[in-house]
Amino acid sequence: MVKVKVEFMGGLDVIFNKQRMHQVLIDGGEVTIKDLIDYIVAEMISNKNDIGVFVENGTIRPGILTLINDADWELEGGEEYVLEDGDIISFTSTLHGG
Repeated sequence: MVKVKVEFMGGLDVIFNKQRMHQVLIDGGEVTIKDLIDYIVAEMISNKNDIGVFVENGTIRPGILTLINDADWELEGGEEYVLEDGDIISFTSTLHGG
């Protein structure tokens, strides 16, 4: 079981009941970012029509900056990164309407 802090910024909080910060507890042995993404989609997005705002083809949608403890997730192994207690995962939309 792992406990992490998840932040949704840049307007993403709208699809999470306008709450930017969440404490998330996920059961399992090694829990990866991919597991967290699956959990977020299944358990945290209340309006299933909003799933496409967050993910595309099973991964984070292009235009959403994903950070693990303030480092780009690609530098940390992307979806394969194994979460540790206390990690802070931030998702920030860089897409803006005009």
